Amino acid sequence: MYKVMLADDEGIVIDSLTYIIRQNFDGECQVESAKTGRSVIELAESFRPDIAFMDIQMPGINGIEAMKEIKKNNPNLIFIVMSAYDKFDYAQEAINLGVLEYLHKPVNQKKIVEVLKKAMDIVDNRREKRSRDLETKEKLEIVVPMLEQGFIMAGLLQAQDRPGLENYKSLLGIRKSHMFTLVLEFGDEKNEQGVTNPVGAGVRLQGSYQQVRSIIKEYYACYVGPLMNNRLVCCVPTDMKQGDYESRARDVERCRRMMEQISDACGLTCRVGVGSILPVDKLEKSYEDASKALGNSDASVAHCRDLPIFCEYEEDYPLNLEEQLFDCVRAGKGKEARNAAEAFFDWMAETQTDYMPNIRLKVLEFVLFMEYVAYKSGGMVYRFRDRSEYLDVVRTGSLEEMRRWFLKKAEESAANVSEKKKEYSHEIIEKAREYISRNYKKDLSLESMSREMDMSPYYFSKLFKEVTGTNFVEYVTSIRIRRAKELLREGKNSMKQICQEIGYGDPNYFSRIFKKWTGQTPTEFKEGNEE
Repeated sequence: MYKVMLADDEGIVIDSLTYIIRQNFDGECQVESAKTGRSVIELAESFRPDIAFMDIQMPGINGIEAMKEIKKNNPNLIFIVMSAYDKFDYAQEAINLGVLEYLHKPVNQKKIVEVLKKAMDIVDNRREKRSRDLETKEKLEIVVPMLEQGFIMAGLLQAQDRPGLENYKSLLGIRKSHMFTLVLEFGDEKNEQGVTNPVGAGVRLQGSYQQVRSIIKEYYACYVGPLMNNRLVCCVPTDMKQGDYESRARDVERCRRMMEQISDACGLTCRVGVGSILPVDKLEKSYEDASKALGNSDASVAHCRDLPIFCEYEEDYPLNLEEQLFDCVRAGKGKEARNAAEAFFDWMAETQTDYMPNIRLKVLEFVLFMEYVAYKSGGMVYRFRDRSEYLDVVRTGSLEEMRRWFLKKAEESAANVSEKKKEYSHEIIEKAREYISRNYKKDLSLESMSREMDMSPYYFSKLFKEVTGTNFVEYVTSIRIRRAKELLREGKNSMKQICQEIGYGDPNYFSRIFKKWTGQTPTEFKEGNEE
């Protein structure tokens, strides 16, 4: 249905236009009319037309001024001007207002129908675009929260999976390199341990999740994670690399206002912990800091930097190199670990040579901790007597000897983590390949295979692709197609028997898969090999 407004001070013009519209567009148009400039403006406000036929010369406010006024509230209205006056300045002003057509009276029926169809097409295109935009927005309302939740969980649980985390950052358009976390904790009441009835509060909060999420977004341009028992974790990207007193005070006050609004909305007590500003891939550490802040304070809003929960370092200590070294060891990056170790040792050699006992202790401390990281990562076998020479190295070795030993141990620890991971991955996938070769006749699915390997489907699928270079389904299909070719060449079995032999119950489905992989139907392949 199209809403058409007719504006002309001549009743015969309005009657003629109404007749033409109803004769040519019966049931498609709702028509209303007005005869003065003021009544046209008022009608446009109440009727909200899609298309308007406007006369220039009307009593009171003229057509040009009326169009200007109408466009303020209805900028998408399509104007078609009809005038007995062939004045250039009228036509020019109408064009400036974006009218679709400037028609000179009298206008024949064919021209009116033609222009009206043109206007209807524009209305249709706008409506279709609006519908698509709304559909896209509706989908985003569903997808974006899921992506945000996935990003938060990847940061908390899969921090070492850099490609996965980077993929989420790309999908969400995260360009800032640093962030801090907000941890919202809910309960019935606040007490010395935090809040009461956390489980019950978490259950009740389920129904208020979307409302709470919207309130958080009013205060911070952030990413909101899933509800985890009675907690919500948010990641706030920032351009700052280190917070100062002013920014910390602003965040505490902002969180206090946000917390009060959330409590009113969901009927639960809310506390907020604010974590450290760190690189985005350190979300887990910022979350840990925010959680510590909540656990070490009875305040409603607890900022980690306001509390004595951190080890403080002297001003010139290269903490970034220390963290980089252990991150590289955890990730199994041998060359990078060696480079970080070398940079740290260079700092000691340049600034601490007057304190050789301290250098020796630091070297021993780091080597032992790097190996501990490797042990915890499953990268080394612990043997009680393996470290018997360590004290001799650090007690009697020269600065250069300690450097070589320190760098070697850093690279070895990282390599042990990496090799153990590769070894484990290859062992699992080799076991999976053997199982597939024995059981490809069965109904093999990713779920059943991952259960057999005692591993989650997601991780098994990811591991399988990394080791074999192909996904699980494609690999199983390639095994089955290879066996099908062998059976077809032998020519002893029927098509139904071959299907059963390779694990396909439907011959038609088998035929489609076979042609997709080989470019031939099974029958064509068999006939080609008989020749």
